[in-house]
Amino acid sequence: MSIWYRECSLTELNAMSKGTLGEHLAIEFTALGKDFLEGTMPVDHRTRQPYGLLHGGASVALAETLGSIAANLCVDPERYCCVGQEINANHLRPVRDGQVVGVARPLHVGRSSQVWEIRISTLRGQLVCVSRLTVAVVKIRPGRSQQS
Repeated sequence: MSIWYRECSLTELNAMSKGTLGEHLAIEFTALGKDFLEGTMPVDHRTRQPYGLLHGGASVALAETLGSIAANLCVDPERYCCVGQEINANHLRPVRDGQVVGVARPLHVGRSSQVWEIRISTLRGQLVCVSRLTVAVVKIRPGRSQQS
């Protein structure tokens, strides 16, 4: 059984990134399973820190992008939106180039909050970063959309 409130295609998810930090960092949604969202991000001039390694902030941006989108797919978008409250990250392995893959899975999906674990790895499966994102599930006021 799927955890998603509504079905959404990868094409739709990737189109949502237009004009956002996700687009600037070239984050791409690559898989949507019954209980996970996966995406990739390049390790290049946009995502490296001055010493040539994947920037921790870029890893956190990937984690929050995956977790936030996944959280919002679990709620009725006409009535609720999910907004980040807290995120943490443990950076475990340096990456100099290539691509990283993030997978967001829920630890808790409640009425007023959700907690997501995002694991970021190299394409060879080496764990790079483990992050936990807590989001608030907020009621949308009548007459306002998520974009307002």
